[in-house]
Amino acid sequence: MTDPMIVSGTANDIDSLRQRLIAGSLQVQQQIIPQLAELGNGGLDVLMDFLLKRRDLPATWIDGKAYQILYNSDAPQARDFLQNNFPEGIVPLKSERRINYNSLQQLLAAQDFQAADRLTIEKMCELAGSTAVQRKWLYFTEVDNFPVIDLHTINNLWLVHSEGKFGFSVQREIWLSLGKNWDNFWPKIAWKNGNNWTRYPNEFIWDLSAPKGHLPLSNQLRGVRVIASLFAHPAWTSNLEKS
Repeated sequence: MTDPMIVSGTANDIDSLRQRLIAGSLQVQQQIIPQLAELGNGGLDVLMDFLLKRRDLPATWIDGKAYQILYNSDAPQARDFLQNNFPEGIVPLKSERRINYNSLQQLLAAQDFQAADRLTIEKMCELAGSTAVQRKWLYFTEVDNFPVIDLHTINNLWLVHSEGKFGFSVQREIWLSLGKNWDNFWPKIAWKNGNNWTRYPNEFIWDLSAPKGHLPLSNQLRGVRVIASLFAHPAWTSNLEKS
C-alpha cells in the first residue's frame, strides 16, 4: 500500500520522509526506502545521508535495503557516493584467510541470489583449501575449522542484503526452534515437499518471496553433517562483534 503522505516529490514530502526514516520503526523504514527511490535525486540524497550517518554502526538489513537502491541506481551522484564512502559495499569484508568477498557482496546487492548462492559455496571451498576448491564441495570436518570472522562475513552479507530473511544464522534459529528436528526443518525452509527433495535449480526460489531461511543452500543430499557442522560452529555463540 502506498503511503498516503506521498503525493508528489516536493521538498515537504521528502523532508517528512527523511524524519520518518530516521525515527521510524523497521516496518516504517522498510516502507519508506522504496518510496524515496521513486522521488528522484532528492530521495537518493536522503538515502545517502541516512547511510553516511550510520556508517560507523554494524550494518543492518535496513542499511542493506538503502544501499541496494543506490547500488542499482543509474544516478551519477549515487555511484560517486558509494565509490567514495562504501567502495567495498555496506558490509565490511573481513577475512582471517584473506578471502575476497567483494564479488559476493556485489551479487547480493544486485539481488542475484542464485549466482550469490553458487559463489558462497565457492568461497567456503576457498576457506577449506585447494583440495576442496578442486572437489567443489565440503567435508564437515573442513567446516569445523572455518574462521569465525569469515563465517560472520558470509552470514552478514546474506542477512543484510535479504531483509534479514536469508543466512546460516537464520536457518540455525529455525532449526533450533524445531527442536533440532531435520525432518521438520527441510519442509519449513522449502528444501523438501513431502517425500520429495526440492530440485536444483528450478524448484528453488531465487528472490525474497522465498520462505525465511530458504537460502543459502547446502547439499543436503550428502547428508546433514555439513550443515550440522555449520550450525554447531562457534561463530553463532561467539562474542566477536558481528560487523
